[in-house]
Amino acid sequence: MPTLADVVVVLDGLYPPATAAGWDAVGPVCGDPASEVSTILLALDPVEVVVDEALAAGAQLLVTHHPLYLRGTSTVYGGTPKGRVVQRLLAAGCGLYVAHTNADDAPNGVNAALANVLGLTLVRPLVPGPHGPPGTGSGRVGELPVPTTLGSFAAQVAAALPPAPAGIRVAGGPDRPVSRVAVCGGAGDAYLAQAAAAGADVFVTADLRHHYSTEHLAGGGPALIDAGHWSSEWPWLPVAARDLRAALADTVEVQVSHIVTDPWTVLVTREPLEGSQN
Repeated sequence: MPTLADVVVVLDGLYPPATAAGWDAVGPVCGDPASEVSTILLALDPVEVVVDEALAAGAQLLVTHHPLYLRGTSTVYGGTPKGRVVQRLLAAGCGLYVAHTNADDAPNGVNAALANVLGLTLVRPLVPGPHGPPGTGSGRVGELPVPTTLGSFAAQVAAALPPAPAGIRVAGGPDRPVSRVAVCGGAGDAYLAQAAAAGADVFVTADLRHHYSTEHLAGGGPALIDAGHWSSEWPWLPVAARDLRAALADTVEVQVSHIVTDPWTVLVTREPLEGSQN
């Protein structure tokens, strides 16, 4: 049975920490390197409901995409939400490991998984990375096997991704032709210009902001689909589980969390105002 230190070596190999953004916080967060690991749970968010799931599964390691302490901390006091996560994990003998932007950019990472689940072909990085093996980089761009319309493609996106209460948002005429697609799991409006430069007909991402999106569309940029942060990143989890099982020669049980940890829990719809463009 591998130790936590052994599993960290494997995870670092799959998602090299050196390829993470300079502002990021990746790698092991807590846990005893010498402890044995027989069960791992993969999830997007290191929140208490996920900790509940990990401990119920008897996991000795929780691997999440989002960091627990992205901006650093001076306390792990159990009277704070994040401190409670650390204290509960340590008390149960469960470690925590984070793979964030290094998992986004990996050849089999978050963005590659999103492109694959949407059925894209001839996939390549939207912004090739300066480090890492071939295929490393931010976002992805690829082709649809059969061109379609924005309305039809948006329906395909909704069907391909796990549902979250907030659904997806679309900017652009439903009859607009779509054949080349750019994607970026999670918050991706930093790559609006790159999606346009790649000749994409639509950019699938999340957390799009009003002013950036308005200016992008006014400048003739591709249509936009905001698929939600959690939904656009979740397809990576089964891929990561597969790769982790293979790297560990199936000596560890690897589970995937299906708990929706998107903070948006209710969608209230209403009729558009008269004269609305939507």
